[in-house]
Amino acid sequence: MKNRLLWLSLILLCVGSHINAQEQSNKTCFKRDHVKNYSLKSNSLTQAQIAASENYDVHFYALDIAMNNLVTTLSGNAEIHAKTKTTLDSALFELFPTLTITQIRVNNNPVTYSRVGSAIKVPVNLSSGQNFIISIDYNGTPPTAATNPLGGSGMTNASSPSWGNRVTWSLSEPFSAYEWWPCKQSLTDKADSCSVKITVPNACKAGSNGVLENIVDLGNGTSRYEWKHRHPIDYYLISVAVAEYVEYNVYANPVGAPAPILIQNFVYNNPNTLLNFQTQIDETASFLELFSDLFGMYPFADEKYGHCMAPLSGGMEHQTMTTQGWFEKGLTAHELGHQWWGNHVTCASWADIWINEGFASYSEYLMLENIYPTLKNQHMTDVHTNVMSQNGGSVYCLDSLNDSRIFSGRLTYDKGAAIVHTMRYVMNNDNLFFQTLKNFQQQFADSVAKGIDFQSALEFESGIDYSQIFDQWYFGEGYPTYSARWNNTGNDLHLEITHTTSMPAITPTFTNPLDIRFSRAGLPDTIIRFSIDANTNMFFVPNVGVINNLVSFDPNNWVINKTGTKVKDVNFFASIEEASLTQINLYPNPANTTLNVSHSSNLVNSYEIHSMEGKKIVSNVASGQNISVPVNSLAKGTYLLVLKSSSNVVARSFFVKD
Repeated sequence: MKNRLLWLSLILLCVGSHINAQEQSNKTCFKRDHVKNYSLKSNSLTQAQIAASENYDVHFYALDIAMNNLVTTLSGNAEIHAKTKTTLDSALFELFPTLTITQIRVNNNPVTYSRVGSAIKVPVNLSSGQNFIISIDYNGTPPTAATNPLGGSGMTNASSPSWGNRVTWSLSEPFSAYEWWPCKQSLTDKADSCSVKITVPNACKAGSNGVLENIVDLGNGTSRYEWKHRHPIDYYLISVAVAEYVEYNVYANPVGAPAPILIQNFVYNNPNTLLNFQTQIDETASFLELFSDLFGMYPFADEKYGHCMAPLSGGMEHQTMTTQGWFEKGLTAHELGHQWWGNHVTCASWADIWINEGFASYSEYLMLENIYPTLKNQHMTDVHTNVMSQNGGSVYCLDSLNDSRIFSGRLTYDKGAAIVHTMRYVMNNDNLFFQTLKNFQQQFADSVAKGIDFQSALEFESGIDYSQIFDQWYFGEGYPTYSARWNNTGNDLHLEITHTTSMPAITPTFTNPLDIRFSRAGLPDTIIRFSIDANTNMFFVPNVGVINNLVSFDPNNWVINKTGTKVKDVNFFASIEEASLTQINLYPNPANTTLNVSHSSNLVNSYEIHSMEGKKIVSNVASGQNISVPVNSLAKGTYLLVLKSSSNVVARSFFVKD
């Protein structure tokens, strides 16, 4: 095992030419302001129409529709069960203009209605807090991309190019649910539950959300599949898929589950399809068990997880029943990860799509890290390479009406996953990081969250200020290129780290920590973590050994970055104030009431005490060459004392005893 030395256990002298952090933050604060002031958006409604639709809360959707696997044409009924939030004379919902409405009833009474584009307004005449039901009988053929260039993906019919099976399936994300059923397309208004009944030819099966409660043979060559989902669900996650399927089921047994969890798979009725994918489908159980351990129990454990095959290029994380084109561990892990990240906790706006796609993409890495560890490094390398194929672009999505930007593979998926990895690295405590994920899932369970809500969660759990990390990596653009100059004097290392950025006008500095691997004469390689707070930082590391070479920056792929130059300079010394600020005595060590600190410098102006996980516990002003540091309130263990002057930082470890 290679020796790993953390900066926390070393004396590091940092002499930097610093860029003011506030100047850096100002370049991205306009995006933070956008978060504070964002309004709900729609590709089909005006702001006034959106406001009208927000005057009631949906608590239940019921669909009862007839379909088949040969065309997208459908017919049936949809019900919207809701409660008024204010005195309301009318309620507004959406349905695509070319779908025919034969009747609308409110509380079982036929009503007249107005229809302007996709917006349908019905009279309700209710006071605040009253329940009502809108029932819509409708039929028609959902639009295609040709007939609705802004969407056209709500319902699709196609044959699998690999297997030949013909399928009709829905895909409503982000704005296409109204293309096939009447609904309120609001991310912040999850229905408490839903019922989906689908009548199909007897040769077909129909998959949807929740539990398949009944299959009714209607005696006319068709059967009705009756699904019920008893958890909150967003409009775009309600789904249908119809084909000639066979059903193949496996079970997961995550620790703490009261019963095995059904994984229900509707696979093409083709003798070779299940045979080809069975091993990959079976792996879903181990992925579900892993994610339950990392994120908290599978949120729909009382119902099921499952897949419906359809000839789409990838998958869509419909709640409890993903629609998936094929089975491969990365794709399967990604869509399963969405059941926590996107479904249980959903992005509050499409600008916050990172909550869905960044974490689902990172789920792919976590699966490899825990089940296929030899594949994880190349995976993250490939992710970083794709991100750096262009210089700019932020994870935060300003253009939240642009489908291609919302679902940018480079920014939303790959950079989104990579910065979750960086945030984990900054916390430097996996137990605490994954507890943060679990707590976040509980805090926003069955609800929605913004990207900056995750910043708050990280800071609350760790005590670490993540504002610069978010300004630089989430709101900011680009990536750093690191260079270094170094020298050895005896066993001491002198090091200068510099970095440039790919988008300096937007994000001139990245202040995340940086690991560097060094090879040493007669000793194993060592990895040292350095705190970076400027474009140029200098460090003095005593007693590290004779350095043969600076091997690599960020050897474990924690940070998106490129390598510049690595130069040994025998004339370079990072020893400014070295004599005064590194001649430090701590006594008694271990201490139990007071730690005495003596040093030869008059420049020290403050000290901090940090836990070995990096959490700042104490911060005080200090002066003079002898300082008394109270430690009687600290629990037994190892801590870091950080002495600061106007330009330098020195860290020394000490122990508190009983």
